[in-house]
Amino acid sequence: MIRQVKHMGQADSTSIGSTSGADVRQGAAGESGRATDTDTTPREAAATPIRVAVVDDHEMFRAGVIATLQPYFHIVGQAADVEGSIAMIADIRPDVVLLDVHVPGGEGGGGAEILAKSQPLSPASAFLALSVSDSPQDVGSVIRAGARGYVTKTITGDDLISSIKQVHEGYAVFSPKLAGFVLSAFQGAPMDGAGGARGRDEELDLLSGREQEVMRLIARGYTYKEVAAELFISIKTVETHMSNVLRKLQLSNRTELTRWAADRRIV
Repeated sequence: MIRQVKHMGQADSTSIGSTSGADVRQGAAGESGRATDTDTTPREAAATPIRVAVVDDHEMFRAGVIATLQPYFHIVGQAADVEGSIAMIADIRPDVVLLDVHVPGGEGGGGAEILAKSQPLSPASAFLALSVSDSPQDVGSVIRAGARGYVTKTITGDDLISSIKQVHEGYAVFSPKLAGFVLSAFQGAPMDGAGGARGRDEELDLLSGREQEVMRLIARGYTYKEVAAELFISIKTVETHMSNVLRKLQLSNRTELTRWAADRRIV
């Protein structure tokens, strides 16, 4: 059964920090500092809190997500690379793993590799992909690997909380604009940007996961500053990735890159 999340807007900025369970409970107490029978936090309202692990290689984004989720779930682990994620999931066996698609390390397979290697070690865990990428290739790779949902990082905090709960309940959850990609992935069909079949793109395969993210944003008209903010990297790093993209694809400028990406319908 596939259940779509409501329309997802741009997430508000979130302060970075960590709140312990004790701190959350104290914040819900009366002026005396002691909670009454009717005073409950979102976490205490549930008999058994959902145990969530967060996998993302961007430390600031990961911290912000944890701060947003912590009042509602029991955050049991976090990791920033493939090897660390697999070890953490095997050890903790969370109920839900919030998983970025492009994670460094391992054999270069990112989120799909984490899924493939973690599921046998923690078969009861549900995986929800959370990524800046909305490319059909990325959606298809993690859905086929076993992810129960896929949402983009433009999601609001409330919708992310709702998505985690739905995934934990057994629903397949995805951003509405990804519906066609997800259905194609479930049906096992190769995908292009319009949901049609196409072969493997050898030129695209020359680019690393991060270079593909930068390439798609630049091809959509993002400035270097906007790409840096979206991916939580420096403008200098964006420039370096862009230079590598143009060199590998043998293109001269972003106009040619936009045309190259449009021809392949990957933006």
